[in-house]
Amino acid sequence: MTNTETWALSATEALSKFRSKDLSPVEYLTSQIGRITSEDERINAVTEVVEEAVTSAREAEGFYAHASNDELTEAAAARPLLGLPVIAKEKHAIAGRTLTQGLIHERDTVAGADGAIIARIRAAGGFVHARATSPELSCATVTHSPMWGVTRKPWNPELSPGGSSGGSGAALAAGFAPLATASDIAGSTRLPAAFTGTVGFKAPYGRIPGVQPLAADWYRGDGPMARTVADTALLARVMVGVDPSDHATITSPGFLDGFDATSAEVVEGLKGKRIALCLRLGDFPVGEDIIANTRAVASALEAAGAIVEEVELPWTAERIFETAFTHFGNILAPAMRAATRGHEDTLADYTLQIMADAEAVASRHTFYEGLAAEAQIQAELATAMERFDVLLAPTSAVAGLEADASYLDGITIDSNGVGREEVGAGNGAGGDGGGVRLEHYWQSHMTMPFNICNRVPIVNVPSGMADCGIPTGLQIIAHPFDDRTAFDVAAAVEQLVPWTGIAPG
Repeated sequence: MTNTETWALSATEALSKFRSKDLSPVEYLTSQIGRITSEDERINAVTEVVEEAVTSAREAEGFYAHASNDELTEAAAARPLLGLPVIAKEKHAIAGRTLTQGLIHERDTVAGADGAIIARIRAAGGFVHARATSPELSCATVTHSPMWGVTRKPWNPELSPGGSSGGSGAALAAGFAPLATASDIAGSTRLPAAFTGTVGFKAPYGRIPGVQPLAADWYRGDGPMARTVADTALLARVMVGVDPSDHATITSPGFLDGFDATSAEVVEGLKGKRIALCLRLGDFPVGEDIIANTRAVASALEAAGAIVEEVELPWTAERIFETAFTHFGNILAPAMRAATRGHEDTLADYTLQIMADAEAVASRHTFYEGLAAEAQIQAELATAMERFDVLLAPTSAVAGLEADASYLDGITIDSNGVGREEVGAGNGAGGDGGGVRLEHYWQSHMTMPFNICNRVPIVNVPSGMADCGIPTGLQIIAHPFDDRTAFDVAAAVEQLVPWTGIAPG
């Protein structure tokens, strides 16, 4: 396989070819559908192909075939996604299509209207051509369910693409789409991006509209994923802004205006930029290969003129877990109970487990105590970042997770950095079991602190390859609502430490 295949074109590359008439949207869509047909049996990232996408592609093809230069310029501004297929996480409602969130008892539920971000994609000229898997109620960092089966990482089918936007990440890495929708309440965009070698954007709370009533949960947010920083920014621009259905949304005038991920200016702009590097976020048990990859990225930025300084944060994985699960026990668990009451016998084991775990933690701490703990963590991050423009940190302490595991009794990190379900379990990917044991598998992920501090924007980018041959990820964290700086540094990393967003095979 080479990345010259039509289906491997990025969104920005495809748009350029549409406008030059070297490629039609119908040809591009056909190549994406063909790729799904040939590859999804081994990956299982797609819940359904949306047939009416062909009509949208034909309409875009007709426009490009006859458009004048002025019309093309106008379309680039008014309909920046014109002709582009997008894979949507199944939780993002599409009018007239089922909306199950992976729950068997919701298999006949049909959405009455498009979700806000789907409506914005359509208004921008894009269209959904396929829908992506997720765990039940997007509540796990692996992607499998009784509804859809096991979704696998294109890089290594024995491992998970992460979750909960694992179907989106796997689809991007397999070449099923150039763009995907995602969501993030504890890392559900960033972890799949890290595990699949793609790019994910966790927007500050309020930047992108969500669905009520849980849109009021300040840990939560929808967002874009793609294989490049430019494509991620392209979709982010479409998603942001006030929506009357979500009173938490904020105005975003000029969002990423003038941003060019391929410009030499993003690397030139590193000169004098102050970058904090935090390798463990306190005491997270980060693999040595992940640390080496993170340091290599920081060194590349430093060589380009940035001022990089290593910092420490007074966090522990246990404190982060207790704080976040106090929050989840008061908000997420009651919502999940309401959505599943009477159908407990059909639920995945991890769904039952996360409700019980969150309720147990919340029984130990009042809601107010949770807020106080959040405020302390937020203040500690603000102090650590006070002298810096951005903070760099690994996305996950483990390089990968088993595709079909539920991690009900904790996680063992083996010598290859893969999180295993069983203590001393054998390693089909080449490891020997043993290693660090954690009480809860969420303690192996380094994303939840920044949902607690959910006004900070984060762009996840690949940082290299783990020793076991799969991608690792890096979080680029900027100050609250300073999205442009996070994207600028992400683009510089992409230029200095280039990667392929397409998995081999």
